[in-house]
Amino acid sequence: MAIKHGSKVDKSFSASSMTDLMFLLLLFLLIATTLINPNALKLMLPKSSNQLKDKAMTTVSIQQSGNSYNYYVELDRVDGIRGVEQALRSRLDGQQEATVSLHCDKTVAVDEVVKVMNIAKDNGYKLILATTAN
Repeated sequence: MAIKHGSKVDKSFSASSMTDLMFLLLLFLLIATTLINPNALKLMLPKSSNQLKDKAMTTVSIQQSGNSYNYYVELDRVDGIRGVEQALRSRLDGQQEATVSLHCDKTVAVDEVVKVMNIAKDNGYKLILATTAN
């Protein structure tokens, strides 16, 4: 008397669902990496061996353009140092321990950096100078 096996295991493997998952993961990573870049201005930041991992509420960028300087607050161009102060006040009004990250090119004069530092000090903002790792 022969014993019958009622079910046979199918030994084939379909990789189509795995390729769908890999495609979705790749798509997610491509989109996520384009959104990570917080600073779209191309600045040559100074080098430093000390890095502070503090979260800034807003950023100020200074870029040299010929004999003048361009000021940006959160990638929005503002008119001069007074425009920086007005933009910071409107963005950080009422914030507890407001933190500003200052991004400036290596070629920017120290006077311009000090002007932004004075704005932060006068308004009680914490200031972080952005640098690149050594």
